[in-house]
Amino acid sequence: MSRSAFVLSVLLALESVPALAQEPAPRTRTTKTSRGTKKAGAPKTAGTRKKATASTATGKTKLSGTGTSKRRRKPTAAEAAQTPTPAPSDTPLSESLPLPPPPTPKAVESQQEQASSTLEGSQPGADERPWAKGISKTDQDASLALFGEGNALLKESIFVQAVEKYRQALARWDHPAIHYNLALALMNLDQPVEVHEHLVAALRFGPAPLEKEKYEYARNYKTLVEKQLARVDITCATPGATVTMDGQTLFVAPGRYEALVRPGAHSIVATMTGYLPSDQSRTLLPGETTTLDLKLFTSDDLIRYKRRWSAAMPWLVMGAGVAVAGGSTFLHLQSRDHFRAFESGITECGGCVPPAAVADERSRGNLMQTGAIAGYAVGGAVIVTGAVLAVLNQPKPYRIEPGQEAATVQVTPLLGAGSGGAVATFRF
Repeated sequence: MSRSAFVLSVLLALESVPALAQEPAPRTRTTKTSRGTKKAGAPKTAGTRKKATASTATGKTKLSGTGTSKRRRKPTAAEAAQTPTPAPSDTPLSESLPLPPPPTPKAVESQQEQASSTLEGSQPGADERPWAKGISKTDQDASLALFGEGNALLKESIFVQAVEKYRQALARWDHPAIHYNLALALMNLDQPVEVHEHLVAALRFGPAPLEKEKYEYARNYKTLVEKQLARVDITCATPGATVTMDGQTLFVAPGRYEALVRPGAHSIVATMTGYLPSDQSRTLLPGETTTLDLKLFTSDDLIRYKRRWSAAMPWLVMGAGVAVAGGSTFLHLQSRDHFRAFESGITECGGCVPPAAVADERSRGNLMQTGAIAGYAVGGAVIVTGAVLAVLNQPKPYRIEPGQEAATVQVTPLLGAGSGGAVATFRF
């Protein structure tokens, strides 16, 4: 073959090669996402995506990594031209991937979650329900409907209306669960005294009508409320007396009132016509019990008398004066006897000069007579003084306050092993 014929055949062979095979490979486009720069030709997702390979023998598509692994065949230029190039995605990666479920918050037992939702007992098969005796089916259904409305209001924290619904439900059916939910609503309205009353009513039949869990809640709430309130024990034995606390009538005597009240200052008064009011106002402390015995008095009952000195002192002074006067009388009689003896001695001697023995009788008589006169004077003065003291020591009336008594002190000795002492009790 000539050289010109060989060159011509080579040129014809080069023209038969497809133009796409002679062009350089296209550059890979990149797109920005929220997680950085990713190649559009190889996007990554939560799971590893496998590239699909075409099987020329069967015409089916298989995921790489599944089945029998085969060596990939390099596509021809025609196949490369027919394979579409994936378009770049503008969707952020954070939106394209499935988000994890939100974390479950820690369970917190609120009062709404602790509220009872049924009026049936928690013990299945219990035929005897003392809280349902005498309650008709109509009243039970009506109470259950009102109970449900109250629960919905309690869940929405509409406590005033929830309390009203529960009260209406209790009017139809006095059920422990209604008392329990009513107590929960009243807790949010700052009514601790009424809360305690309804908790006591909720616990009266035990856990059967209230469910065991709610029953334990009720017991704990009751203990907590009792520690925050003050307890009073008021008695009055005067028949017909009206006992009030802060203007509210408690009872008509004779009677007794024992209950829990709010701590703080309270006015406790007993009144009755013809008697002076007995006011026992005081400050009550939380967790403590105050015992009061109210007594009513007339005006005469409250009158007391007092003296300047002891009632016996003037009489003792006058008695001393009488004693002095009595001693003076004895001296007077003795002096008279001595004077008579002197006169008898003079008569016997016929008017002679009296001897020494006779003269001594007159001297003794004069001395005793002088002492008697002095004794009369002192005794009389003492008697007069005692009389004056008796006049000045007359009792004077004064009034005491109801319940006021004289202060007394009681001392009790204490003896122990190796120690001793005493306890003094003061009463005001």
